[in-house]
Amino acid sequence: MVPAPDQPDPSAPHPPVPSAQPVPPQPQAAPVPPGPRDVMAALRTEVAKVVVGQDGTLSGLIAALLVGGHVLLEGVPGTAKTLVAKTLAASLALEFTRIQFTPDLMPSDVTGQMVLDPDGSFRFRQGPVFTNVLLADEINRTPPKTQASLLEAMEEHQVSMEGTSFALPDPFIVIATQNPIEYEGTYPLPEAQLDRFLFKLHVGYPTAEQEAEVLVRHDQGLDPHDVAAAGVRAIAGPAELAAARAQIAAIRVERPVVDYMVAVVRATRDSPALTLGASPRGAAALLRAAKSWAWLSGRDYVTPDEVKAIAKPALRHRIAVRPELELEGTTPDVVLDSVLAMVPVPR
Repeated sequence: MVPAPDQPDPSAPHPPVPSAQPVPPQPQAAPVPPGPRDVMAALRTEVAKVVVGQDGTLSGLIAALLVGGHVLLEGVPGTAKTLVAKTLAASLALEFTRIQFTPDLMPSDVTGQMVLDPDGSFRFRQGPVFTNVLLADEINRTPPKTQASLLEAMEEHQVSMEGTSFALPDPFIVIATQNPIEYEGTYPLPEAQLDRFLFKLHVGYPTAEQEAEVLVRHDQGLDPHDVAAAGVRAIAGPAELAAARAQIAAIRVERPVVDYMVAVVRATRDSPALTLGASPRGAAALLRAAKSWAWLSGRDYVTPDEVKAIAKPALRHRIAVRPELELEGTTPDVVLDSVLAMVPVPR
């Protein structure tokens, strides 16, 4: 017979008789604060409150943010490109600004301009580029002159106006998006600007299960325009991001792995399937990305596995496939797969 909740169990052992002398309470160890790697791992849980799937996109954005790299997202409309970027910024307490790039957008609409004050003096009015996370939505729909206004900001983290340089906030990252299926009325990004992006990430459709979960959340009242109402909170900030960057800077890269990166990059220049191979800037980007990926994987050194894992996102936008092969369906990823299979891996 099970005793009632308020009745004692006669079969239970009796508690010990307290001693005459009181026993002092044992001191409890103070909770260990989470380290930078733990915080970055927790970002996935926070972003998942709003975004369903897109794990690869989120991993690439985190890896780029950790080394101050910019990201180009390519995907059809409605695949949560903007939502991922906005939610990630909110989770890190970073200022987020979105610019819709249009054919009539001017450079001053991005960087800012000099304005005349009532007292007759000029002052610089900052543009939306002065933020932590800048979303350049549909960047290929604006003319090259406006696209070029981002070059100095992306490379030097500053804006120059009338001979004076104005520093951008730290951290600063550009997340640009473009549509891969509609090219009418667009302006393809020049190679010089593509080379400024650390990664080019392909954003695909969710699985059937993930898409069903998206509909369930919308049916339950999820508002993707208000991530705070969905429970997204800032679990870290610029200080934790700076601590993570310091640890990544200390990641070891042995000379055989460095030689392997160089061999991969140089193989793209010698490939008969390409008209343009990766530049030395691409090799440096590969190194930075590999160190970030190794840190996220829990290692304090880089292996060839990290190089292979991030080679395509880091290099696919820095190479150009021959036109005749492109017509036959050859993509940069196909060429990079053959390059990675050809270059010997150090042991």
